[in-house]
Amino acid sequence: MWHQLEPIHAVLYFSPQAFEEAATLGYDVESRWPSYFAYRTAPLGRAGSRLATATYYSFSPRMIGEHVPAAWEVATPERVLQARLTAVDRTYRHLLGDKVAGPDVAEAAELARRAAESVAVAGRPLAAANLDLPWPDEPHLVLWQAATVLREHRGDGHLAALLAAGLDGCEALVSFAAIGAAPAANFAGRGWSEQEWDAARERLAARGLVDLDGQATERGRELRDQVERMTDGLAAEPWRLLGEERAERLARLAGPFLGAVFEAGLLPMTSTLGIATVKAPD
Repeated sequence: MWHQLEPIHAVLYFSPQAFEEAATLGYDVESRWPSYFAYRTAPLGRAGSRLATATYYSFSPRMIGEHVPAAWEVATPERVLQARLTAVDRTYRHLLGDKVAGPDVAEAAELARRAAESVAVAGRPLAAANLDLPWPDEPHLVLWQAATVLREHRGDGHLAALLAAGLDGCEALVSFAAIGAAPAANFAGRGWSEQEWDAARERLAARGLVDLDGQATERGRELRDQVERMTDGLAAEPWRLLGEERAERLARLAGPFLGAVFEAGLLPMTSTLGIATVKAPD
């Protein structure tokens, strides 16, 4: 379900329409980070750099400090929230055409909302903040907001799993690259310096999690497996409550949308968080 819903959410950070809306607000769109931090943080209100660092985790605090709370000097969180809905509306209409108002989207929205409204928000700040927002009227926007709640719910749980494993923000990325799940170069945009990356690798080596070449040891792979199992377990409750049949139905309804996203080339092959590989549906 994560693979099915992540692209539905993540178009906000990559579509031309989203960058256009951000530029209208006054954000620099030469890189994706100013609009990314504004769009994703806005549900938290006028968050400061420490709150943003706590919820983003694997980004360098220094990089976050460059964008938050400076984002609110460009536009208020309220204006950003409205802009992101406009961006998603425009993006979906571009991708789906007349199908955006079709019965499949409406059914998918209903199922996704039911799952989203069932999440437990204890210890889940980004999920809770998005769930506190009013639901839009249009089904395609309901679908996007529900997908956003569910992906942030999973992401919040992933941070808990990383904390339980004793992995700090930089170590989380180094250990992920060490198992070959993604090249280290994929994380260059997270703001960690080469010295910080090397220091994190040295800390992992001292724990026996990576070898001298920076590759994961058996113990390191076991720890990353533990992190992923805990992440899945913490994310499973809304899908248990929705039920296997309805979850499968939602996955099937999401298929054509995923196809449109990947056909348009909107997303890279890794997620916006770099946690796992996004795959097109079979």
